[in-house]
Amino acid sequence: MANNTATTKLAPNQHKLSPEQQALVQRIMQFTQHHLTRSNPAIFTINGDCGTGKSVILSQLFYELQQAAHNEHSQFSGTKNYFLVNHPEVLKVYKQMAGPEQNVLKKNFLRPTSFINQLHKRHERADVVVIDEAHLLLSQPDHYNNFYGDNQLTEILKLSRVVICVFDFHQVIQTKNYWDQEMLSQIVAHYPHAEYDLTHQFRMTAGPELIHWMDAFSAGELLPLPANARQDYDFRIYADAESMRQAIVQRNREVGLSRIVATTGYPSTLDGGKHYIHETGGFHMPWDQYNYTQTPWVEIPETINEVGSIYTCQGFDLNYVGLILSPLLYLDPAEHRIKVDLSKKTNNEMIKRRTDVTDPAQFTRMKHQIILNSVNVLLKRGIHGAYLYAHDPELRKALLQSYHSLN
Repeated sequence: MANNTATTKLAPNQHKLSPEQQALVQRIMQFTQHHLTRSNPAIFTINGDCGTGKSVILSQLFYELQQAAHNEHSQFSGTKNYFLVNHPEVLKVYKQMAGPEQNVLKKNFLRPTSFINQLHKRHERADVVVIDEAHLLLSQPDHYNNFYGDNQLTEILKLSRVVICVFDFHQVIQTKNYWDQEMLSQIVAHYPHAEYDLTHQFRMTAGPELIHWMDAFSAGELLPLPANARQDYDFRIYADAESMRQAIVQRNREVGLSRIVATTGYPSTLDGGKHYIHETGGFHMPWDQYNYTQTPWVEIPETINEVGSIYTCQGFDLNYVGLILSPLLYLDPAEHRIKVDLSKKTNNEMIKRRTDVTDPAQFTRMKHQIILNSVNVLLKRGIHGAYLYAHDPELRKALLQSYHSLN
């Protein structure tokens, strides 16, 4: 069985970067060197969808920055650099990776709020700050997370000389972290800025036609499945959730790192202290539990018996993913579009009210987009295959009809 750990996949020098990735790392290094001694902060943004290699690039970039920071002959010599990520499961991976890597220390990796509060307290300014999953930065105050500023990116820029970050607006999955291109553009307009778009798909072995179908599906558009949907990729639609679970368990026995995941929208049904999901075919599984260990949820063998969510799976590769679309998502037969029934929401934190959005219609659109984004995040976890089941009977019927037409 192949080494499935995220640290192996992200660790610098573990695998060769593509020519495009190598060129981008060097371009960012040159950008950083140019702006490091200037008075105003500068920002470099990398844009890319799920699986386009964003984290691999940042990992290699930070490694090279830290080697240069400890080289007395380098222009980066003595620089104080940090790597930030606002996802606790992903942060565990980077901290694990830091131990064996020369000049890359665990203390270099922080949550954004910790970084902001620590540097304010010490009256310090960082040289270079690298931010993975920047679409998870808070874009409003959040007292629960001890953040009292208006926007974390703005605060980080005030405390840094150069900021390098990656954004994927299709992975915005909470209103308190809401970002779109307009919001980002308004911030970076005040600083020297460069950007780069990543488009090549590195994670999934799926062809471009199936990925296009997934993108449309995650935007609410139900297209016919492409004729080559299963070419080089194991894509399946299931009539019941239990059959899908059994198939994922079998894939996990064969190659490991295969998990069932679901979108939010199941009422709380506590049984033995756990929140269970019940679905067709006798499906009965608990939601993921809070992970107190230093091992990411997806890499704990026992989590084959839990249902993963955006909180445990975002940012991670799986070999195979089995996605349950919850009661929150349904097919509107009149428009033949996938829509969101907010009356069935069960995760209030995900779509919490924002005081800066006063137009109710705009806020409703924002909430709908966030739910659809979670579909995009979860559907694209699988390297070798994605299995799909829909709770809504109409949506399930339409998906199965399209799927059976392939055979």
